[in-house]
Amino acid sequence: MTMELKIISMDERKRIVLIAHDNCKTDLLDWVAYNRETLGKHHLFATGTTGELIARQTGLEVNRFLSGPLGGDQQVGGSIAEGRMDIVIFFWDPLEPQPHDVDVKALLRIAVVYNVPIACNRASADFLLSSPLISQPYERLLPLWRFRNGFHD
Repeated sequence: MTMELKIISMDERKRIVLIAHDNCKTDLLDWVAYNRETLGKHHLFATGTTGELIARQTGLEVNRFLSGPLGGDQQVGGSIAEGRMDIVIFFWDPLEPQPHDVDVKALLRIAVVYNVPIACNRASADFLLSSPLISQPYERLLPLWRFRNGFHD
């Protein structure tokens, strides 16, 4: 039996969203500065404050969503569901309670459901960004059985 699949094509220039909780912003900023050259070859997005800090400190062009607690996490999740994000780099703090914890968990869940590569710490982000696939076209596969009411383009 063949499984029905939806193919989401990713260009060689990936759409990468960068998110960090307050306790992790410095680590993300250091990581972005270290990987500035590679990240500069892609389309960057970020939640509010994180995006502002990245743009100011690195000079990279960053498209910004709202701040996470003000709906930015939900905007990112919607963009993933619509096929407009290719990679999520989310340095989150699992030991610090967040006022928008439900939104954070929903964002992590939606990335997994839509088979979007997600890095939640510096080591996984290093591995993801250093993969040869980062600069090549890639076809992300979604099993259609996950979508009970069908998949809309």
